[in-house]
Amino acid sequence: MIKIQKQAWAEGLVKLRSDYELFGPVADKDAHEFKLLEQDQLPVLDIPNTRLSAKKTVFPQSQVMFSFSLAASNEDQSSVKVEGLDVKPRAVVGIRPCDAASFLLVKRNFDNPEYPDPYWISAYGQTTLIGFACDQPQQTCFCTSVGSSPYGEDGLDLLVAEDEDHYLAKSLTEKGDRLIEAAGWETGAEDAIFDERKDAAEAKISKKVATDRIKSCSAQDLFGASFWEEVAFPCLNCGTCTFVCPTCWCFDIQDEVKGTAGKRMRNWDSCMFPLFTLEGSGHNPRPSKEQRVRQRFMHKLKYYPDKYESDVQCVGCGRCIQLCPVNIDIRNVCDRMTQHLCITI
Repeated sequence: MIKIQKQAWAEGLVKLRSDYELFGPVADKDAHEFKLLEQDQLPVLDIPNTRLSAKKTVFPQSQVMFSFSLAASNEDQSSVKVEGLDVKPRAVVGIRPCDAASFLLVKRNFDNPEYPDPYWISAYGQTTLIGFACDQPQQTCFCTSVGSSPYGEDGLDLLVAEDEDHYLAKSLTEKGDRLIEAAGWETGAEDAIFDERKDAAEAKISKKVATDRIKSCSAQDLFGASFWEEVAFPCLNCGTCTFVCPTCWCFDIQDEVKGTAGKRMRNWDSCMFPLFTLEGSGHNPRPSKEQRVRQRFMHKLKYYPDKYESDVQCVGCGRCIQLCPVNIDIRNVCDRMTQHLCITI
């Protein structure tokens, strides 16, 4: 544990720019978003969670995979140039513990032996995550119900907490050690008080959600449950919940071509959209709103735990609750699934 005076914190971030690209929360109209910090710009830390998570620092909303040019004649040659793999070291400053934990959940999808994603793996490998502890959880937060904490350390390289005129920092990995050294934050030891502050922060999260029983339920029984129509009734299929979710990873791939040149892009997509599952034949296996809503919650709370023998695919950040225009609450849906008379398999 080290103690960093706030002036030394700002000076350390300036030093880091010689070795890292810095990302952090900055004001964006009526909210705050993670963006590349401009010269001398500091991350805004005294805010609730950002509107969008920090996942876009590793998995951009739109990303060029490669560019290409087509031969205009027999004398010319077609060419392909791979983009996005030469990633510079970057540090994400001010990420909340819930968002940091989300990278470990999506890692199973992007970094696996069967289908490794070189774009995600390259970016994640070059990223150092500097977490900022959450002393004032919001009413929509429920991270303690899904294995995380306002002072959670999973996925982080460095955990920082504010304490009056200074910050307390705890290095968690070798990446964290290297970043502290690069910033020159070796400012002396401080007694460990994180445990006490962690308990106080966790006590402020009033809503508890039980997910354990869902693991023992039959997926087929939950799939056919009668409550899905009621859950889906108010949904607009706007996709806000998936867009703001740090653990959603769906994307679409499209070519943008002008003349003989173009680029292949991948863009975030959503299982809430009717076109998401539309096949080339014209058949859509999930044509109704109810089917799409059921897919979202079943994937987060049932399919993911079953496939990976893990906890649910949710970190309890509460963004989908806070920003849903029709007030659909994943905590209530989880309760409905838990209370359903399940068939144990």
